[in-house]
Amino acid sequence: MKILAAEDDPVLRVILTRTLGKLGHEVVEAADGQAAWNCLLTAPMRIVVSDWMMPKVSGLELCRRIRARESPDYVYFILLTVQDATEENKRQAADAGVDDFLVKPLNPTDLWLRLRVAERIIHSTTRIRQLEGLLPICSYCRKVRNDRDYWQQIEGYIREHTGTKLSHSICPDCYERVVIPQLKSAGLPPAPYTPPRPESRL
Repeated sequence: MKILAAEDDPVLRVILTRTLGKLGHEVVEAADGQAAWNCLLTAPMRIVVSDWMMPKVSGLELCRRIRARESPDYVYFILLTVQDATEENKRQAADAGVDDFLVKPLNPTDLWLRLRVAERIIHSTTRIRQLEGLLPICSYCRKVRNDRDYWQQIEGYIREHTGTKLSHSICPDCYERVVIPQLKSAGLPPAPYTPPRPESRL
């Protein structure tokens, strides 16, 4: 996988690049945060390993820019620091959108573990985006075809893939078009439409 390595210290950048290379990754180097940002604008990458303190654009600001842009592809961001992260450091990083920390000097095993997690998350987000982009739905019964090629009710599909609990209600258009005629045919006076309570919605 192609990884962007942003580190302003030349020696540490070489170490980081070589370590990533030994782990089987293609590496694009950046000497500071601005250079890293320029790289991402021209050649999008899914994983960034960045130093925290850099000239021009810090690692936190680089992460903020990545999170702020409109892109369908999730970028996993690993932040490097020279010391154990304090609670305030963690809060700042979480607010910026950082996914993980690594303390310098780098431990290759720790880096490998983080990258394995990054790859799994990227794979999952890509799969979700594919499912969201193409979901076959029957024009008649409104069942959807899942990734095992079975047709199931859309409620079950949503519950299975998102964990969302569904409740049923009636929209205003269907109330006017379906419910009111049924009430009138039964000799019952139709009541005004009442929107569902917030807790009963999807």
